[in-house]
Amino acid sequence: MPLDNLTQITLNNGLQLLLRPSQRAPVASFWIFYRVGSRNETPGRTGVSHWVEHMLFKGTERCPRGAFDKAVARAGGVFNGMTGPDWTVYFETFPAERIELALQVESDRMANANFDPNETELERTVILSEREGSENSYFYRLHEEVQATAFRVHSYRNPIIGWPADLRALTRDELYAHYRTYYTVNNAVVVVTGDFEPDAMLRQIERYFGDLPPGPSAPPVHIQEPPARAERRVLLRGDDPTAYYLQAFQAPPALHPDFFPFVVLDSVLGGAKGMGLFGGGGNNRSNRLYRALVERELTVDVSSSFGPTIDPGLFTISATLAPDVEHHQVETAIWHEIAAVQRDGVAPAEMERAIKQTRAQFAYSSESVTYEAFWLGFSQVVASLEWLATWDEQLRAVTPADVQRVAQTYLTPDRQTVGYYVPAQEDDASFITHRRAADPAPAREETA
Repeated sequence: MPLDNLTQITLNNGLQLLLRPSQRAPVASFWIFYRVGSRNETPGRTGVSHWVEHMLFKGTERCPRGAFDKAVARAGGVFNGMTGPDWTVYFETFPAERIELALQVESDRMANANFDPNETELERTVILSEREGSENSYFYRLHEEVQATAFRVHSYRNPIIGWPADLRALTRDELYAHYRTYYTVNNAVVVVTGDFEPDAMLRQIERYFGDLPPGPSAPPVHIQEPPARAERRVLLRGDDPTAYYLQAFQAPPALHPDFFPFVVLDSVLGGAKGMGLFGGGGNNRSNRLYRALVERELTVDVSSSFGPTIDPGLFTISATLAPDVEHHQVETAIWHEIAAVQRDGVAPAEMERAIKQTRAQFAYSSESVTYEAFWLGFSQVVASLEWLATWDEQLRAVTPADVQRVAQTYLTPDRQTVGYYVPAQEDDASFITHRRAADPAPAREETA
């Protein structure tokens, strides 16, 4: 993404500003990213960031609960908030002349959010119900178990929503302490895009945020996940008659030199993706896993997932099995495709198609003023603005040798976690015994 016409400013209180005006449409988008997510949570307090994100919608003395929703509707805008592993974000997109409303609300709830004890208890019930609803899906349960197994020590192992025991035990005071520690001007990045005049916007931001005091320095995250040295396996049983498969490998973070080669590998195996909140999915049918699994009627769908993270994350492959197909057949077929890339590499035409499709998906995921603001703030928090500015250049610089090398380095049996969801009535004896038949013999490189 070109970063022309971008203004970067840091206020005296530590608030970072990214302002990028454009007159493509008479709208403006205001985003505020906080450098906190499930990555910053400690055992016993999982889910606290997501819960605090919810509480900031409960209003302040100046703007009671529900008042902002009505004001947004009257102004013809949209708004939302989200929590990720590395960040929490709130955004508003309005007709340009109404954008000041976003500044009023975000500065107010940064400093004055209500953590009413009764509202806190009500939200505990809401979040636990949200978890229970997700647990109705056995694929969700499988994903949660595989994620927690793939990471031994890093907080990426925990679900963003939190573990049930922690959600039942967290107190109002713990939530409030988390809010006061992380939701501060010196731990935030404000992004404004769209139809506005930069000097006037800067004056407005200084008016609403400039006098807010900085908070304490956020505690650093020191935990590093050790390299996997042994294959890990999860077997989940249940009463859903549909069988699921999930495979995860430790993968490089956004700023690692192997990140962009891995993006292309992901596209080759599972299809190109936009990788942002608003990007398209990898549903093109030219990717290798679709041809190997869906076209051969081993699975009814297949997808892969890989995205930018601060610390090393996961590359996953998931599938819903077709009737009368066994998990080891799917696993063997996947390893056949991985081994082919490791052994033979990727042909130039396939490389060109994978890069072209990935560039198209990324362009789609950053084309509007709202999407553009997301990518600016997300990149500043997870990687850097230079990383975003050189995204296209770094992607197009990937070679077939790079893709083959990262496949050999990262996609090895001792770096994988494999999860089977098996309907309870089925015989799962092959869970262990089939492994030797499924193992490939690819070339390997040890990671440093």
